[in-house]
Parts: sequence; structure tokens; C-alpha cells
Amino acid sequence: MLTYLGKGYTPAFVDNYSAIVQRLNDGEPVELVDGPDDLCQPMLNEPGCHCRNESVRHRDRTATADIAQALGRQLESGKSFVLDRQVLSLLREAFAMGTIRKACEGCEWQILCSKIARNEFRGCHLAPPD
Repeated sequence: MLTYLGKGYTPAFVDNYSAIVQRLNDGEPVELVDGPDDLCQPMLNEPGCHCRNESVRHRDRTATADIAQALGRQLESGKSFVLDRQVLSLLREAFAMGTIRKACEGCEWQILCSKIARNEFRGCHLAPPD
């Protein structure tokens, strides 16, 4: 989400992702879940949907651990936090430095996200209020 530019797997996926980002920009808390989340909804009925794969669950657990370390607090399923400008700035800095990128290994979007980080996240849709 840190690098979301409005691109994705399908038009339905992009529309859903954009709506979720807008809710976060409006101050809605991020709720952590174990398993497919709101981002996955448009793809869950597709054959071979990767959202239920153990590799994705592992990636989610890895990302959660890295983000928790960057924020200096525990994050667990069922808990929420607000992604305000301060938190977003801290996470983007950690992402750009590579300290919360373990979950990115093997991801098809890794090169694009790296370019976005090197470009100081210009054009990204996630921009919550102060």
C-alpha cells in the first residue's frame, strides 16, 4: 500500500484498492486480519486465487513482523492502528531503506515498488490527513 499508484491485477482489483486507500486517507484505521483481506475481495472467486496460498500468508506474517519492529509495537490479527502522516512517513522511510522489505522477496511488483521508493513515493495514492 505504501507504493500504490493505482495499478493492479484487474480493473475490479484497482477500483477496490483505490476505495480502500481513500478510506485510509480519510482516517479509517487499518485492521489486521489473518488470511485474505479486503484487498483480496475482488479476486477470491477466481480460480487459482493466490490470496489463500501459504506463500501469501507467510509474506503477510513477515511484513507484519517488520512493520511492528519499525513502529516499535506489537501488531496482531484483530488489532487496528491509524495510518496517519507520521506513521506513513516512518514506514516509507523504512521501506526505502529496505528494513521492511523481507516480505517483498519474490514478489512480481518488487521492481516497480523499488522504483517508486527511489522516486520518493511521488504519485502514490496513500496520503492520510494530519
